Amino acid sequence: MDIVIDSLVRQFQTDRDLVGLPQDEAFEAFAGFCVLSSFYESDFSPDVFRMGGGNDLGIDVFGILVNGELLHDEADVRAATEQARQLDVRIIVVQAKTSPKFESKVIADLADNLAHVVDKADLPYPASQDVENLRGCLRAVYANIAKFSGGRPKLHVRYVTTGGQVADMLRKKAASAERGLMRSGRFDVVDVRCVTRDELRELYQRATQAVPATFEMLKKLSPPTMPGVVQSLFGLLPARELVSRVLTDPAGNIRKALFHENVRDFQGYNGVNGQIRDAIRDPLQHRRFAVLNNGVTIVTRGLNVVGDEVHIRDFQVVNGCQTCHVLFDERDRLTDDVQVSVRIVHSEDEKVIAGIIAATNRQTAVSEEELSTREDFHRRLEDWFSAQPAPRRLWYERRSKQYATRNEVEKTRVVNRAQLTRAYAAMFLGEPAAAGHYRDLTQRHRDALFQEDHLPDAYYVAAAAHYRLEWLLRTRRIRATLRPARYHLMAAMRWQVLGAERLTSNPRRASEQCRRLLDLVWDPGASEQAVLKLLPTLGRIIDAEQQSGVPLGQMVRNRRFADAVRAAVLQG
Repeated sequence: MDIVIDSLVRQFQTDRDLVGLPQDEAFEAFAGFCVLSSFYESDFSPDVFRMGGGNDLGIDVFGILVNGELLHDEADVRAATEQARQLDVRIIVVQAKTSPKFESKVIADLADNLAHVVDKADLPYPASQDVENLRGCLRAVYANIAKFSGGRPKLHVRYVTTGGQVADMLRKKAASAERGLMRSGRFDVVDVRCVTRDELRELYQRATQAVPATFEMLKKLSPPTMPGVVQSLFGLLPARELVSRVLTDPAGNIRKALFHENVRDFQGYNGVNGQIRDAIRDPLQHRRFAVLNNGVTIVTRGLNVVGDEVHIRDFQVVNGCQTCHVLFDERDRLTDDVQVSVRIVHSEDEKVIAGIIAATNRQTAVSEEELSTREDFHRRLEDWFSAQPAPRRLWYERRSKQYATRNEVEKTRVVNRAQLTRAYAAMFLGEPAAAGHYRDLTQRHRDALFQEDHLPDAYYVAAAAHYRLEWLLRTRRIRATLRPARYHLMAAMRWQVLGAERLTSNPRRASEQCRRLLDLVWDPGASEQAVLKLLPTLGRIIDAEQQSGVPLGQMVRNRRFADAVRAAVLQG
């Protein structure tokens, strides 16, 4: 393997706790991480998307992007497509080889195999369970084809090696593969490319750094220096410039990770957002957009201004989430007449940043309780996690890629809000079956999640259990096929230790309950034995469900399955 790529792969293995993988599998995970990160800028567990095993038909890694969310499991794709009002889907397929050259036969064979995979007919040859899962994802997507507003799904195929050049014959083979796959009628776009070692190195660098953006801002004002603020800019920015240079990721999707600091996600086309859209479409009002709209506030940890060119890095849109989403949806209608009021604040003082978030959101119909949750409790969790002793230390990621450039942070110990929410709901809200429906989960349990009077201990326990289950799966101590049931296993570990009792409202006693759980979770041998002890019971329940024709990915979202696991563990 190329010496530079080999070094990056070993660094990647260390960061992701994948040092036990042989070189070829590690390279597959590395290549998949690099390619998928070029389409999806939030963090994810790369080994989850790797196929592994034989009969994979040349597919080493695949991911399905549904409305900007990266998925791999058929049940997750089915839930996401069924819940969505409109759909934008991208299918990413990767074949990775450590070979120092590209082979035209590999592209031809992969294209032929994919033609069979995407076809509705049965496969003409044996295929792995992972391939069947991919086909199930595709069935879930096409079952909701009426929801596609901007064309059919897009297919992106990447052939990755450590080779340095792509011969003309390879490019012709890739173009031929594109034409062949387009003939299936299943895709709006088919994009087949070879990724060289230099491109792979660049993709890895982009994947592990905070998101940057560069744009021209001709009309701007720099206010005087303020305490805690390095620099700030107020001004007007053409809406097209904002959308293309700031809001759009390399895959052409809106950068969802930019809005993690917003109290509310995009609310769809309610009355207010409908008015924003109408103003853009109106031939007269769109020229007044800058005064009709409150604009956008960006907080950045890195700002450099060179003439009219503005460079920002590690930034968040802390106010204007609704405006940004409407502008992105209407991007084809935007003209130079549509200007947006933009405020850019460069600060590395977290208290100042929290104050900016609070101040800008108080100008909207957001309650003080929501702001308190956003400003204080999540920061409290971040401090609580990082204050734990080194062997038990985890890192709570409040914003996307917060720890991407910190080499001392093991990336498998980083827990983001979505992961923490699902783990906490599974362990302490009795919702392991609902963990896959993140949006629904947060809406239904809005008053039971991240409340100011909650103990950080319980969230830390949930994060530790999530880390332990991921470790058991990643190191193959338990079968990877059980991944869909991981939230049920987290809940079962809690029932093993605490029985049916809930977390008490007495802080001292609740902390003691959490300590008992943590002593189990942080003991690798004891936690492994505890999970292995659960597997026969779990297996019997799975077998009973599968006899009625329910696949594992679907059954784990069924309340009946969760109740059966709970009853069996408590009785045992």
